[in-house]
Amino acid sequence: MKNHIDQLYLTSQKSSRRIVGLMSGTSLDGLDIFYGKFDGHGYNTKVTQIAFETIDYRIEIKEKIREIFAKEVVDFHKVTVYNAWLGKVHGEMINDFLQEHSIPMEDVDCIASHGQTVLHAPAHIHNISGMPNATLQIGDGDHIAATTGIITLSDFRQKHIAHGGEGAPLAVYGDMLLFTDVSEVRILLNLGGIANFTYLDGRENALVTDVGPGNTLMDAWAQKYFGLDYDKDAAIAQSGSVFEPFLDALLADSFLILPFPKSTGPEHFNIEYIETILLQFDRLQFSNQDVMATLNVYTQTTVVDAITQVVDDRNFVIYGSGGGVHNPLLMNGFRLAFGDDRVRLISDLGIDPDAKEAVLFAILANECIAGSHLGFEEREGLYDISMGKICLPS
Repeated sequence: MKNHIDQLYLTSQKSSRRIVGLMSGTSLDGLDIFYGKFDGHGYNTKVTQIAFETIDYRIEIKEKIREIFAKEVVDFHKVTVYNAWLGKVHGEMINDFLQEHSIPMEDVDCIASHGQTVLHAPAHIHNISGMPNATLQIGDGDHIAATTGIITLSDFRQKHIAHGGEGAPLAVYGDMLLFTDVSEVRILLNLGGIANFTYLDGRENALVTDVGPGNTLMDAWAQKYFGLDYDKDAAIAQSGSVFEPFLDALLADSFLILPFPKSTGPEHFNIEYIETILLQFDRLQFSNQDVMATLNVYTQTTVVDAITQVVDDRNFVIYGSGGGVHNPLLMNGFRLAFGDDRVRLISDLGIDPDAKEAVLFAILANECIAGSHLGFEEREGLYDISMGKICLPS
């Protein structure tokens, strides 16, 4: 073990580190693997992308995760076993990635693994009296470290919860370090399964919050009623019409009126959520395509309303990332609301829109190993803490 401790110490003293960042989101489409060079730390952090790839999950991987994903009742044996199994799977995927991109294992200082969320349970969702916020990700870091032979940092969300947060979203930490600009008010909008954004007005004013469903409801509907993983190019949504009574019912959701910051997940926004609301309407009033069109507008509306609450009449620019930026109907809705000149992609700031969350967890690992005081404690929902548990290969 001492050799790994020595290695960690030497890594912390370097002027730059080479880190693999992993992200597997609630869409369950695959594993985002980012490999890059991280110079410095804190507000001096500079990221250089060397390689990035989203490796699709095989059908059997998706099926296993869905057996325990965002359900109230699960087989506890499967939760336990799949935690170890997915860590090994992720380790093998990293090995394949490194080999494919001709990256020697010795050129990786550490791996930063988000894991696979199977349950996100802030107090406002679990409603268990006297119990704290909680979240659970599987894909054990020790199994990744043992499979790859590389020091792995994982389980980032628990420290945030231990200090009073909800464990999500954590994007603000990387967003502040990489994208703060004193000359521009920025909204870093992530359109994953859940939509969230970071509001940055220089270094003095920052906010991060979930908004509501990003792609998760649309994906769930596409999977159940069209046999597709998602609504590619919004083709289904564009073939339907918005069913206004359904949209009104969706917009009455109590989560939407909770104050910022807040977090949510597929535990709340899921296929049962959609179908329960639809029970109050005559099935002859709408088609499956109409439901998809309405869900698309629902995401548009909740994001627009949330951003409008924080920007007032100030000049600002929205930088989009995540799978939702590939949905033209969704993006057009934001451009209509805010103007073409205010809606851009995070690639304008030098980061691949699909890689951003993997990059952000790699930044958390970089801060854990080499960072110092950031002064976040004076901002609501932010804590000046080092996140990530260190897993040694042996």
